[in-house]
Amino acid sequence: MALNRALRLRKNSEFQRVRQQGGSMSSRLLILAWKPNDQATLRVGFVVSKRISKRAVQRNYIKRLLSEAVRTLIKDIPPGWDIVFSARNQIVGVSLPVILQDVSTLLRRARLLESSSSTNAEKKELNTRKGLSL
Repeated sequence: MALNRALRLRKNSEFQRVRQQGGSMSSRLLILAWKPNDQATLRVGFVVSKRISKRAVQRNYIKRLLSEAVRTLIKDIPPGWDIVFSARNQIVGVSLPVILQDVSTLLRRARLLESSSSTNAEKKELNTRKGLSL
């Protein structure tokens, strides 16, 4: 299930503003950039360049995985931020639970995510993916 259209960054100028003027940090799989916005809503964008894969199918699959990881954590992120996730080469072939862990770690390090509630959401999501129930 994809993120709601109202929660996504769509214009190139919006992506550039966040990446050039906002804060950023990186992990092995992703680069996170964030900047406060004046709309009091949360908006998220994903970047997967052709350096990652020449095949559009694979780039779109990675974007869908990132979207799903963010969707599970969206309720724990405060409104008023524009966030951009840029994929790095090591993300190719990585499963959703690993991406979910990386996304939540980056958001916590950027202080955009409350660690206690996100940890519970992560455990529930991982157990659901494994076929277990809490």
